[in-house]
Amino acid sequence: MKHIIPVTINDEACELAVEPNRTLLDALRTEGALTGTKKGCDVGECGSCTVILDGKPVNSCLVLAVEVRNRHIQTIEGIQTSYDEVHPLQDNFMRCGAAQCGFCTPGIIVMAKALLDENPTPTEDEIKFAIAGNICRCTGYTKIIEAIKLTAAQQNQKMETP
Repeated sequence: MKHIIPVTINDEACELAVEPNRTLLDALRTEGALTGTKKGCDVGECGSCTVILDGKPVNSCLVLAVEVRNRHIQTIEGIQTSYDEVHPLQDNFMRCGAAQCGFCTPGIIVMAKALLDENPTPTEDEIKFAIAGNICRCTGYTKIIEAIKLTAAQQNQKMETP
């Protein structure tokens, strides 16, 4: 029997019709047609399914969809500021060459956004700690960390400039 779950996804109120054992990841990808959130390991080990749930990053493969009733979710699709303008994190990932195959990129960008929302001036060690649950098999993380540091610096410079 399906449950109707009212939820806000990327600032848009909607309802998901889900089976009680359906994960948030599968509900987002199937019922929500939001395929930017990737299904990697399906056991919470890789971070490719990271979304922001009520302001905190979570592995959506470990959350049942029925648990998100009346909650707020932000996916990689909701990170982009407008249709024709990418988020500074997305822009800096491109500029720094922080994505190769790109499979892990949505989860890492979502995790980085959650970090910068909570801590706009993270140290390199804080960035490394924040993304430690996101596995990338291609880049070696150096360019990913560079992109996050650059975004933080740009955002802080905008805040300091009147």
